[in-house]
This record gives sequence, C-alpha cells and structure tokens, in this order.
Amino acid sequence: MASGKPMNRLRRKTTTECLWPYILSLMKEEPIYAYEIRDMVEKRFGFKVGQVTAYMVLYKLEKEGYVETEWRQVNNRQRKYYKITPPGNRAFKDAKEYLKEASESL
Repeated sequence: MASGKPMNRLRRKTTTECLWPYILSLMKEEPIYAYEIRDMVEKRFGFKVGQVTAYMVLYKLEKEGYVETEWRQVNNRQRKYYKITPPGNRAFKDAKEYLKEASESL
C-alpha cells in the first residue's frame, strides 16, 4: 500500500477524524461499554484512537439521538452501556453507502 504524507492524511481523515461510523458499526453487534471502545476499534479496524476522542464521539452521538444508554450490573458494579438507536442505524447505513459510492467513483 502507498505511503507518504498524502496517504497518511487520507488514513487519518477516514479513521480517527471520522470515528462515528466505526463506533456505530460496533454497536450494531451489541451494546458497548465506553471504556472498551478504544481496544475494540484497534482490534476490529486496525487503528488506534484516544480514549478521550472516543468519549467525545459517544457524547455527541448520544446528544444527537444516534445512541442511547442503558445501565447494566457487572461484577456488582453499575456500568453504562451504549446502544445504537433507529436513527443511528439509518446514519450508519447512509455513511456506509456514501463511502461505498465514493470509493467506486474513483
């Protein structure tokens, strides 16, 4: 795969700077605990993201109605899990279609 500044910039713009489709993709499988997002993204998609960045994206997705929270009891502790909403599913589908069309038009 090509390297250099332009390719590095493209990778950054389509991964860490546009994290929300990746997070919604993970939530389509199951609700997720915010602390686990960073490791899940790296394992599934192959790039690293800062913990604060993940929390900022989650907060914005929740504020805009694309995800919602639910509390779960885990090891005698309450944990907040995030799950995708119907508008989040539509946004993910639209993003996936947009990226596919952009890729095919090149």
